[in-house]
Amino acid sequence: MITFYYNLAPNPTKVALCLEEMALKYQLVPIDTRKGDQHKPEFLALNPNAKVPAIVDDGVTVFDSNAILLYLAEKTGQFLPGTSLKARGEMLSWLMFVASGIGPYSGQAVHFRNVAPEPKEYAVNRYTFEAQRHWGILEARLGKQRYMCGDSYTIVDMAVWGWSRLLPVVLGQEAAQKLPNLQRHLAEISARPAAIRALALKDKHAFKTEMDEAARLAMFPHLAKKVA
Repeated sequence: MITFYYNLAPNPTKVALCLEEMALKYQLVPIDTRKGDQHKPEFLALNPNAKVPAIVDDGVTVFDSNAILLYLAEKTGQFLPGTSLKARGEMLSWLMFVASGIGPYSGQAVHFRNVAPEPKEYAVNRYTFEAQRHWGILEARLGKQRYMCGDSYTIVDMAVWGWSRLLPVVLGQEAAQKLPNLQRHLAEISARPAAIRALALKDKHAFKTEMDEAARLAMFPHLAKKVA
């Protein structure tokens, strides 16, 4: 059985969708980042980067959400676009696009807007611009085809869905509504039974919701160094 170290952030949520879509048995271990669980030695032994999620599959440890999606797809043979080099190259390109662009720029846009101290105008403009640019590329892609890799629903769509659920938070409600192809893609995946089950994991554990000083220091350790 797979042990799934998770919380309710976008990256663990897309892994939850993948596990549910593949009908894999797993047990949950909550990692409450506002309580600092990600810095505990037992979790760092699994992921030295102190980021959620991670899985342990019969002694095999995999961290980074996109690596987990690829590992599970290759293990099960499910939700891959095909066996040709062309199909694999396309899948890897878009999966890494989400990993290196969509996730980081979206996350940093939210961080600098809501968390960073002043002055922050340049950082907010920089990351918001890049987030909008990256999401615009996906919008154009999904305007040409149903899914990211054509007519087949794959792990790339799961990776996009993990973040597209939060588009209003990343770009603002008005900007998100101007991305109809992404909204169509989001609605279709969100209606899948596996997605409904994945989102229901929020009821399994009570995660800390307060962003108090202890939570800020647990999630953003550089703030403690700045104070010191």
